[in-house]
Amino acid sequence: MSATAQTLRPPSKTLMFLEGRAIHEFGAFLGALPLLSLSPRGDGHPVLVLPGLVASDVSTRPLRSFLKSKGYAVSGWRQGRNLGLRHGVQEAMVDLVHELCDIHGRKISLVGWSLGGLYARQLAKMMPEQVRSVITLGSPFSGHPRATNAWRVYELASGRRADEDHRFGGSLSEPPPVPTTAIFSRTDGICAWQGCMEKSSPIAESIEVESSHCGMGHHPAVVYAVADRLAQAEGQWTPFDRSGWRSLIYPDPNR
Repeated sequence: MSATAQTLRPPSKTLMFLEGRAIHEFGAFLGALPLLSLSPRGDGHPVLVLPGLVASDVSTRPLRSFLKSKGYAVSGWRQGRNLGLRHGVQEAMVDLVHELCDIHGRKISLVGWSLGGLYARQLAKMMPEQVRSVITLGSPFSGHPRATNAWRVYELASGRRADEDHRFGGSLSEPPPVPTTAIFSRTDGICAWQGCMEKSSPIAESIEVESSHCGMGHHPAVVYAVADRLAQAEGQWTPFDRSGWRSLIYPDPNR
């Protein structure tokens, strides 16, 4: 972990208080559905959506329903509430990736929200032959484990220390060997945004949005970006295009 990552601190109490805007972001998602329907259609490949800490597949239902409408074979993670890497969780996710790949006969894309994004990255490192791409939403993979306002909740839910070295798949900060997109927000009230950014490379990028952490899974700008990234043909990944109207919605992450 870099010295910069070591010094990251959780978002301010003000930003944490502003997480309540996630409710309004869901309303914006519903209102934006006619415009979101103009996003590119998919090619039918399987997509696994992983929820955040203490959340379940219910939290990702709006995103999964939208992606299903765009033609993808979408699945939730099927393990109830995400209470951390308790016994059997890793094995169940690995089995599900194998199952979805076998059923559809194609590589799978992984979309993970917050803690779910950490799982997605690590699964891709363990199973690169089965994974087509990874998209993370507000996932703190490159900061200190306590550079969030949720580390105490994680320790309570999982029964493990937040900084305990029990991660599967190797270093969290190391990017997966498949096309990877990290979506983050500087107004995230749960995770330090600096720890949610990916290092740019020929197969890795960051996309900035103006969103809460708790609303990221249904924020219209996030949903559009996810659909745009998933719609790329396998083996023909290119970075997100911010030109034209998109520059008004998606800030330059390197500013």
